[in-house]
Amino acid sequence: MSESDVTLVFDKENPSVLGIDDSLCIQCGECVRTCRDIATVARMYEIDKTKKPICIGCGQCILNCPVNAITEKFDYEMVKKLLKEPDKVVVFSIAPAVRVALGEEFGLEPGENVAGKIVTALKSMGSKYVFDITFGADLTVMEEAMELVNRLSTKEHLPMFTSCCPSWVKYAEIFYPEMLDNLSTCKSPIGMQGTTIKEYFTKIMNIDKTKLIHVVVAPCTSKKEEILRNVDSNGVKGTDYILTTRELATLIKDSNIDFNSLSDTNFDSPLGLGSGAGLIFGSTGGVCEATLRCVYRLLTNENLEMEKLDFTKVRGMDGIKEATLDINGKVLKVAVANGMANAKIIIDKIKNGECDYSFVEVMSCPGGCIGGGGQPKSNEDINTVRVKRSQGLYLDDSRNTRIVCYQNKEIIKVYQDFYVKPGSHIAHEMLHTKFHDQSDILKG
Repeated sequence: MSESDVTLVFDKENPSVLGIDDSLCIQCGECVRTCRDIATVARMYEIDKTKKPICIGCGQCILNCPVNAITEKFDYEMVKKLLKEPDKVVVFSIAPAVRVALGEEFGLEPGENVAGKIVTALKSMGSKYVFDITFGADLTVMEEAMELVNRLSTKEHLPMFTSCCPSWVKYAEIFYPEMLDNLSTCKSPIGMQGTTIKEYFTKIMNIDKTKLIHVVVAPCTSKKEEILRNVDSNGVKGTDYILTTRELATLIKDSNIDFNSLSDTNFDSPLGLGSGAGLIFGSTGGVCEATLRCVYRLLTNENLEMEKLDFTKVRGMDGIKEATLDINGKVLKVAVANGMANAKIIIDKIKNGECDYSFVEVMSCPGGCIGGGGQPKSNEDINTVRVKRSQGLYLDDSRNTRIVCYQNKEIIKVYQDFYVKPGSHIAHEMLHTKFHDQSDILKG
């Protein structure tokens, strides 16, 4: 985009971001600066030379707009309506980063875990089941760890990049299509959760999947576009609606629920358990660490004891984090890109032959999902808020008796009953995906 532009331009068909309300916009240019310097999209193209405006849906412009002139596309009104329809079975799944941020909308401290209150609130509004996306994160790690070990063995398509951040995936499809073979083929936790609910849960519960509405509450605006990719041959989506953390807060407030007075309710089985490794998916470095915890088991055939591996170098809020781990004689060099600007630095180094990583985590939003574009806006210093949210997830990880995905009994059961084993034919069919070169959009 041009350096003289003071507002972003959005495509009307953008599934994630509604656009700019001109009656509120003060022409401050903050959205352009955000897209250029944080998302690094506006610096990558000239709008008059492309087929349409490019947006990776990260929503950072929404967070940084000082007058709330930019918003996500809202789905909470439709969900509120569906909750009242007696012939629908409305099922919610809650992402890890939501539970340590939603409380801010009700005067609580960033990082306070309100998962139990969320379940209670949604049940009171008519949700039949409330599940935990941490289950989907554990499922993702089971598949992704196996995929990484296989690539390390064949030495093909390395380094392997994570693919659970849809903004990063779209960025790669548009600006770095030559790197697509390096992305993990695993669906995101939300993608795997949706497929498992529609294909497995509906069968064991004898529910017509066309009557089941799966709603995910996520910290992320770009998930609204991601769910359009996960559609079966009959047109049934794994996830029907994405609500941001802010939208859930609005839904609760519109329902006149005294959130802070709610008691805690547990998530429902059989997608209600998660490991600590699944929880930390919500923070930068968490996907890398969770995957390596499982890789340790695959390479050693031993249960992980946390003191055996030092993960401190992939934790924290640094822009680029690097670590070298020796697992049973196999040396793994890993990197974590905290935000798209840092991802671009790493990608360019890899393309120039300046580094030889085995595994790279990319999260487009600063801080990872806890800093997602759908999270509550805060008057407190945003860097401090991100740290508190992240600390909340790692605290819950430290208290969890399950530190790795394969210790989750619900994960063990879903493989026994349905997916057979990580990397099986049905697992590849249901839990993996493909990526597509979208660089053609750059051509006028």
